[in-house]
Amino acid sequence: MFDKDEFISDCLDAVKRETTHKAAADVMRRAMSDPSAILAALGEPTEPGITPLYQSSELTIVNLAWKPSTTIPPHNHEMWAVIGIYGGREDNIFWRRVKDHPDGLIEAAGAKALSTGDVCPMGPDIIHSVTNPIPRLTAALHIYGGDFFDTERSEWEPERLTEHTLDIEDLRARFSD
Repeated sequence: MFDKDEFISDCLDAVKRETTHKAAADVMRRAMSDPSAILAALGEPTEPGITPLYQSSELTIVNLAWKPSTTIPPHNHEMWAVIGIYGGREDNIFWRRVKDHPDGLIEAAGAKALSTGDVCPMGPDIIHSVTNPIPRLTAALHIYGGDFFDTERSEWEPERLTEHTLDIEDLRARFSD
């Protein structure tokens, strides 16, 4: 049985033990071993959005519901992250910076499809783009090693793949439009 408060407490304990994503990833893997319990505890998402479950300077936990066919352009987090899918699917493309490019140009470096029950830990330097490729909402828990909503980060323009500052309010709007 998934308990939101216990999950938050376990994540906080994990961050106290280990400042990287490794201990938090273990907490997420335990939770994702029964995605239907998470769905039962948090409810079937009926609309897209980013719902903070916990937020501090050391840790942010969000419940996220993706609209069908939504794509978020390449972006970084400037902190580690652990993604767990409890309903649906998301496709990630991982990117790397082109060495010494003056505009921060990036190039594709790999990809990973995540389905219900999958967990994906990401280090603090990861750049990724994300798509919900299915015709229904995708539901995920995200754990971030810092304040996700109050950290400056970058986003890359989807056509030319050049870097600019990410607007967090614009990102939130993409999930709720």
